[in-house]
Amino acid sequence: MKYPILFLVFLLNSFVSIAQTYEVGFFAGGTNFSGDVGSTSFLLPDDYLHEDKLSYGALFKWNRSTRHSFRFSAMRLNTYEHDLRSRSNRRIARGYRFNTSITELSAGIEFTFWDWDIHNGKSEIVPYLYTGPTFFFSHHYFVNNNQLERGGKNNNFAIPMVIGIKLNLSYHWVVAAEYGARYTFTDNLDGSAPNEMSGGSSFSSFGNPNTNDWYMFAGVSLTYAFGRKPCYCNF
Repeated sequence: MKYPILFLVFLLNSFVSIAQTYEVGFFAGGTNFSGDVGSTSFLLPDDYLHEDKLSYGALFKWNRSTRHSFRFSAMRLNTYEHDLRSRSNRRIARGYRFNTSITELSAGIEFTFWDWDIHNGKSEIVPYLYTGPTFFFSHHYFVNNNQLERGGKNNNFAIPMVIGIKLNLSYHWVVAAEYGARYTFTDNLDGSAPNEMSGGSSFSSFGNPNTNDWYMFAGVSLTYAFGRKPCYCNF
């Protein structure tokens, strides 16, 4: 008797899984950096509106309920910094600069502030939060002849803190705008802690050794929803 029951449970779980709504789409925006080189601001528009900071990516969502979604994303983030953009006279006199690219992979949960259902036929605006395990691929930097030079690979983890707002344009299209700061587990995206890389102990360090680097993304996304109308469960 237990085998037919298990089989029915399996079919029910399969049906629930199939009946979920999914979203697939892309990001576009700008990336800012905050560390020991350049400006330390997070929110100034000029920190993001530059051709060298154009960033993009793709995302996939599984809308598991009207309040949360499982979200997976891959992004190519481009940014640069220059001490001349700083308000610190010491940094301006030093004159370090660098540009870098970050490839980010993230998987986490997106929470909406209240119930949101793309299938109700109404255009609704809802704010949301996102966080989850994030891994990125980038490069180390080091000081050589009073200039920053690119070193080996700097692959590490980050903690994203993202806030956004989204609007369903129709049964299938959703547009969103979001801002997210990523706290990284490295202090050497800008070359201030070269001891993190192999053989880097021979290069000089600078800046505050007690603070790690941050990078931030501000942009918009457009996703297409597909799949049958979901039968949301309690999970």
